[in-house]
Amino acid sequence: MSLEKPQDRTQSEALAAKPTTGDEIAELLGDLVIGREEHVNAPGFVIRPDDVQETLFRLRDEAGFDHLSCVTAEEREDRYESIYHLTSYDDRTREVSVVVPAAKDNPHSQSGNAVFRTADWHEREAYDLVGIEYDDHPDLRRILLPETWQGHPLSMDFDQDRPQVVTLKEWANPLKDDHRESEGDTMYLNIGPHHPATHGVLHVKTVLDGEQVAHVEPDIGYLHRCEEQMCQTKTYRHQIMPYPDRWDYASSGLLNEWAYARAAEDLNDIDVPEYAQIIRTMGAELCRIASHMLAVGTFALDVYGDFTAIFMYAMRDREIIQNILEDLTGQRMMFNYFRLGGVVWDLPEPREEFFEKIRDFLDDLPTALEEYHDLISSNEILQVRTIDTGVLPPEVAKSYGATGPVARGSGIDYDLRRDDPYGYYDELDWDVVTEDGCDNYSRLLVRMREVEESAKIIQQCVDLLEDWPEDERTIQSNVPRTLRPEDDKEIYRAVEAAKGELGIYIRGDGTDKPGRFKIRSPCFSNLQTLGEMSNGEYIPDMIASLGSLDIVLGEVDR
Repeated sequence: MSLEKPQDRTQSEALAAKPTTGDEIAELLGDLVIGREEHVNAPGFVIRPDDVQETLFRLRDEAGFDHLSCVTAEEREDRYESIYHLTSYDDRTREVSVVVPAAKDNPHSQSGNAVFRTADWHEREAYDLVGIEYDDHPDLRRILLPETWQGHPLSMDFDQDRPQVVTLKEWANPLKDDHRESEGDTMYLNIGPHHPATHGVLHVKTVLDGEQVAHVEPDIGYLHRCEEQMCQTKTYRHQIMPYPDRWDYASSGLLNEWAYARAAEDLNDIDVPEYAQIIRTMGAELCRIASHMLAVGTFALDVYGDFTAIFMYAMRDREIIQNILEDLTGQRMMFNYFRLGGVVWDLPEPREEFFEKIRDFLDDLPTALEEYHDLISSNEILQVRTIDTGVLPPEVAKSYGATGPVARGSGIDYDLRRDDPYGYYDELDWDVVTEDGCDNYSRLLVRMREVEESAKIIQQCVDLLEDWPEDERTIQSNVPRTLRPEDDKEIYRAVEAAKGELGIYIRGDGTDKPGRFKIRSPCFSNLQTLGEMSNGEYIPDMIASLGSLDIVLGEVDR
């Protein structure tokens, strides 16, 4: 099967005309470039802090880099630095890094928010954790930590022993001076952070004009655990791998592990045996189905409160997958099954019994999915609540860096398994699912249809593993006991997690621990779109839109 993205001749010719090589991009940027770097995944261009917008505009409008995947910020010995990781929704293999140094004594840089809306939250996080200030940012304030927090946890001079206790005045009621306007009819409404409809500890600050939503502001950070800083204190070889399971802790364990494994393996030039790649691919797709089952079940619960049938049906089928994954990894949630260079052990014995469990699940899945369509997608109440609500046009979704089912539900044909192949995906027969409705209903349909595609992938993996010669079942390549990538060797790599593009940036510093470890959470960028979906709609529509994003706060906050 060809996994090439369908493109007409005009689009293909347009892409071919775009600058791709480092020299071509340098020629486009001209005097904006003051230095060159070479990251493992992409050419890097150093620019002045006050040229960020002009650089990003040129790369987006003239070079076709329309996807700002991530913004990484860090403090170096002699400077602060922001890195804008850019790629293209039409060709994921085209990547570029824009490196923006800032003065050590005055870390200021121009905001990229005017070009890419996703820079809003990413730059706020950089300010919050690292301390870089972004000029022209529309709302530069903390995002993960309380406004009263003292210092920046990822800066070199952060004093972790500094008391964070503040006076009672700092916690004064922010609404104490509110009063009713004689000409207006607005009301401020708190939703969460402890509410079933917020899918975790999420606080949604909502302003209503009559019954319509006038403004929505997701307030995150209640589950922030400084996962990046913890990874920076651990060794590449074994100590980091247990942490990814805890980002999206609901279902995406192996997918999370693969994100780290892919980045660390490419950084350290580690190969993975073909047999282990097939096991990884099978396990990852089992996790994807488990994640989508949870998303579909909780979405129905959000929209019309059906717990007895739909939610429990989804949990029933998800539980079967959890049993299979427990057989494979020994754990039900925190798997810790991947290793750099492969997986920790082979398939469980007897293999025939393990394969039979998977085949039984796959055989029963079409009937279960038909049942879900009868109960969910064909339900009149759900259709009324989700069709033409939570509308997210494709260009808006791209500006916010939306990925996964959120992007594909807006007709964006973007999937890293095909567009930036890894594992065994490019050897298998499957399709990328998109829907053009751009609404809550479309995002539901994408997830339900993706379950079918994951089942096709798992079936093919089982067939391959069943016939694999016993003397060629190599589960790990030979990996050095201690990994020490070169100083200043940098990489950004991503996988297609259940929620979208889960990326990892790592900078080596010559030691056995990362100099910088950055997690690009798909839920973090997708959640930014909630306001675009909800303004002008009603509170129940906003709840449905939030459910359609399928966020897990452990991954949003990290």
